[in-house]
Amino acid sequence: MTPLVLLPGMMCDGRLFGPQAAALGLWRAIHLAPIGGHDTMAALADAVLTHAPPRFALAGLSMGGIVAMEIIARAPGRVARLALLDTNPMAELPEVRARRGPQMERVRQGELHAVMRDEMKPNYLADGPRKAAVMDLCMAMAMDLGPEVFLRQSAALRDRSDLQDTLRAVRVPTLVLCGREDRLCPVARHELMAGLVPGARLAIIKGAAHLPTLEQPEATTAALARWLEE
Repeated sequence: MTPLVLLPGMMCDGRLFGPQAAALGLWRAIHLAPIGGHDTMAALADAVLTHAPPRFALAGLSMGGIVAMEIIARAPGRVARLALLDTNPMAELPEVRARRGPQMERVRQGELHAVMRDEMKPNYLADGPRKAAVMDLCMAMAMDLGPEVFLRQSAALRDRSDLQDTLRAVRVPTLVLCGREDRLCPVARHELMAGLVPGARLAIIKGAAHLPTLEQPEATTAALARWLEE
């Protein structure tokens, strides 16, 4: 059975996929790949490919989805199926790029916790009973990864290329999934992505924003299980 490689979002680790790894890992090998060791998307993709199985299913959330698109562009024959969760195939918008520098400088000055708390994590989640616990887990992941990972990931996101042509070339079973309340990577962007990939299936998760794997884990796991069985 084809192994599943999971790529987390910015300042997240394998805990982002904890519910999915626990459920899907009962019947499939799971590889949780870090994406914090380099400052370009190309280098991050190459690092994942170096350690991944020869052929694998690939799912990435947010920044992990961008790395996943870079991986399938570089090694399409190794990716058996693709899932893109709450992500963005476009180059960084100028207004977002303009915010990167000040954020990075604050982190260099020792303000990682404040940057994550004030500028980033509040935009990630929908209101609901899981919000406080998910926020606490997100902050724990970010602080465990630390400022150097933040700086490398910020540079990779800032300098990334547009990957829409990559999606047009995808020829494997593809799931495009997002939380209905995602403000960072909204539903319309996922509709665009699903339209670019021939035969892609679109799944919208109610009651979730940018992190449906934790906000609505059961529904997200079910969607991934269906994709893996296609």
